[in-house]
Amino acid sequence: MKRHLLLGLLALVASPGLARGEVLLPAIIDLVVDGGNTYPWQKVELPGTKCGNGSQYKFFVHKTGSPNVLFLLEGGGACWDYDTCSGRAGVLGAANPNGIAEDYMQQITAKYVSPLVNGADPGLPGRSRTDLVTKGWNIVYLPYCTGDVHVGNNAATYVDQTGANPPLAWNHSGYTNTLAAANYAKTQFPSVQKLLVTGYSAGGAATSSAYYFIRRAINPAKGYLLNDSGPIHLAPNITFDSRPLHDTIRQSWNLNSVFSLLPASFSQGDFGTINRMVAREFPNDQLAYTGYLRDYNYSRFSYERFHSPNDKESVLSHWKKDQDKLVAELNLYPNFSYFIPYERPINASHCSTIITFVGSHACQKMEKKRYPWEYLEWPFVQNYKCYSEFVTMDVFLQRFVNENQRVRIYEPPNGYNADDPGMSVLAPLLNGALGG
Repeated sequence: MKRHLLLGLLALVASPGLARGEVLLPAIIDLVVDGGNTYPWQKVELPGTKCGNGSQYKFFVHKTGSPNVLFLLEGGGACWDYDTCSGRAGVLGAANPNGIAEDYMQQITAKYVSPLVNGADPGLPGRSRTDLVTKGWNIVYLPYCTGDVHVGNNAATYVDQTGANPPLAWNHSGYTNTLAAANYAKTQFPSVQKLLVTGYSAGGAATSSAYYFIRRAINPAKGYLLNDSGPIHLAPNITFDSRPLHDTIRQSWNLNSVFSLLPASFSQGDFGTINRMVAREFPNDQLAYTGYLRDYNYSRFSYERFHSPNDKESVLSHWKKDQDKLVAELNLYPNFSYFIPYERPINASHCSTIITFVGSHACQKMEKKRYPWEYLEWPFVQNYKCYSEFVTMDVFLQRFVNENQRVRIYEPPNGYNADDPGMSVLAPLLNGALGG
């Protein structure tokens, strides 16, 4: 295994006000320890597909000869006004407002952001590279440039409230792009054994929202859904904390036109019923949600603009309430797993399957150490201990995909990662390039 001295680490560029922790700073990366990919990618441009700015949409395919396909929906925020769609808001807006570059898959995000795409959790000094269940799979990689979690269906015009610029014509064409890519994948992979549809942040929300369409188009022998940190919470009426966000994007992205195509097990009056729908429509598929209970990135995106007070603990209290309801809902369906660690001081505890799996572990009985002699165990500064099984992300993926096990871990509040001396070194390096 080729090893390098780590002179620079992958750094996430995220605004704490939006789910944009997926963009990477190339200047921070000098050498990467066993990370990234150098795959040959086939660029695909299909008629009728476009980015938000009207440019040609591009997605990318990597073929390996495997019977299995990874269908990844890239993350990167969302938009529903001039500032966030035009790019003027910077990291506060949606990804790639100027479209998809020809060499997109050679750029930093596509090369490094997803261990699932790369087939391995990258090694770090003192920590070996770990192959994942997706190693060697075919890949369909969907970049994100429409600001609508890959499922919008609207040609919108956004007015510059400052009056400095003319109105912005914007194409929320995510649904058209996603469906076209799924239909194309069927022509390239006519007999798929395992299909894993996944994404992180906005791509996580897309995973749940678009799974029905993607799965029906590709029609694998076995389907898997893994939503990383893009939960679609229950919100049947305005008393539910996520309802203001849902009402905003419903209008801007014309989601009724897309969700009206879903079966009756989905209620258009409550976007959170998407979980019920996929569980009932595909009872033999394995479905899962993962994300941190202290995610202070997507939670701010969900509540900060819509609720007051909106300080950190108030925002996280909304998140905790919605996460509790989500877990109770997923418990109703035997084919739904969840893997919810408490926190990780990387990227504001946002996303558990990106960059590195360091800190992406969960323990159902993570507690303060019970006995004085346990403080003699290394590391001595660690105040918490797992009194049940300590499950790492790669183990969860192995059980979920290869062993078809249902895994349900909702980790209680703890300071395990905060006390971890290795994390105290790694996290500041990863977070050191936070911008915005």
